[in-house]
Amino acid sequence: MNGNDRLQRRDFLKGASLATISALTAGPIRLAQAADDIDHAKRAAKADSLIILWMGGGMASSETFDPKRYTPFVKGMKAADVASTFPAKPTAVDGISFSEGLEKIGQMMDRGTLIRTAVGADLGSILHSRHQYHWHTGYEPPVSVAAPHLASWLAQALGPRNPAVPAYVDIGQRLEGNGEAEEIKAFQTGGVLGAEFGPFRIANPSDATLTVRPPAGMTLSRFQSRAKAYKKLVTASPIAAQASDYQRESLLRSIENADRLLNSDASKAFDLSLEPKASYDAYNTGRFGLGCLLARRLIEAGARCIEVTTEYIPFLNWDTHDNGHTRLAELKRQIDAPIAQLIRDLETRGMLDRTMVVLASEFSRSVLVEGKSDKLVPNQVDQPNVLAALSHYGHHRHFTGAGSILMFGGGVKKGYAHGVTADESPFGTLKDPVTVTDLHATIYHQFGLSPKYGVITEERPFYVTKDGVGKPVKQVIA
Repeated sequence: MNGNDRLQRRDFLKGASLATISALTAGPIRLAQAADDIDHAKRAAKADSLIILWMGGGMASSETFDPKRYTPFVKGMKAADVASTFPAKPTAVDGISFSEGLEKIGQMMDRGTLIRTAVGADLGSILHSRHQYHWHTGYEPPVSVAAPHLASWLAQALGPRNPAVPAYVDIGQRLEGNGEAEEIKAFQTGGVLGAEFGPFRIANPSDATLTVRPPAGMTLSRFQSRAKAYKKLVTASPIAAQASDYQRESLLRSIENADRLLNSDASKAFDLSLEPKASYDAYNTGRFGLGCLLARRLIEAGARCIEVTTEYIPFLNWDTHDNGHTRLAELKRQIDAPIAQLIRDLETRGMLDRTMVVLASEFSRSVLVEGKSDKLVPNQVDQPNVLAALSHYGHHRHFTGAGSILMFGGGVKKGYAHGVTADESPFGTLKDPVTVTDLHATIYHQFGLSPKYGVITEERPFYVTKDGVGKPVKQVIA
């Protein structure tokens, strides 16, 4: 990473921190749409719950859900000759293939939609933090208003499915020791909507029960006394003193919501030890797999929105700056069985029709191109022209010209593939591109929200999609 990249990352970090503070110090909000229009849209909703399966770090689509010509590794081969490093395997739908290692998800393809042509924004240079912020909020950073996560918008607009269960839960992302923790927290926020619509964080699903009980050695009564003291401390802090009444009350409601969960039977949903062994084992491929199991249990208990992440850590997981092929083989092992089981379980329980599941990543990867073919940005990954070792084999550069998104349930088509990508490198979009703005509009549409749903903050409208101009991708809607 050069000095200019470090400067941009530092500037973004400063902006992220300021955005977090401005969320608390923002003024009151009010709806930007007529209540009658909102109620009418909600009645037409096809989805009640959302599960985001986040492949943090940049998932190469030609190695996963949009495979191309298989090119086995040969020492000394040209990088330009590499298409897919795994062979394609058939799915449950004729004409749709997934990459080797994703056969179980492939058997679920007749329940869902594949978008092959998710096109990333042109943000000047490729920084994971910027593209993740854009994907999750719909807004390109920097933003003068603290932009809410899309799950926060749904929680605010639709209210709780079960008041005792957090409306928005984030599973799997550890912040301690992560060099980009502040950037991650910047898009995982209720923003101007208030703290009550921010995420309930569970870093490790195996320890989920620890988040809904007092610390070891502390009685419930003592814990509640501390909670009361904490409320007083929060309202008397210098930052809270600058907050509007709305934001201060929202913060207090978030504390009350946590207390409600602590005293509710719904807290049992967090205890994975209560899951039958056969079911537990079907999901147990690691932290992500157990996160999928926890997501299913929480949706059953009444959560509105869940995000389960493979976890974004710079240079690890899907951030394949090296050993792309070997690392993806392990990542596929971690996600294939639990995602397939999640879809199967939701369907068996009669919940898939009203639960939308979205698998996505911030961008794809290419052997040759950084950015897009017509919007090149400076290379940030060393990809030799000749592959001298297996560690060079894979897709290392950041590619925003086409990426894959899987969608299940919530009223999307079954067994459908959207968009066309090129058969030759860098496998860019040829037909029917889908932007983040229009993807969000599609999700909100299925939940009964207009792209112009929003609030008035600082005497300006702020919408769920940028400028309220998102258009649902009608082709993917059943």
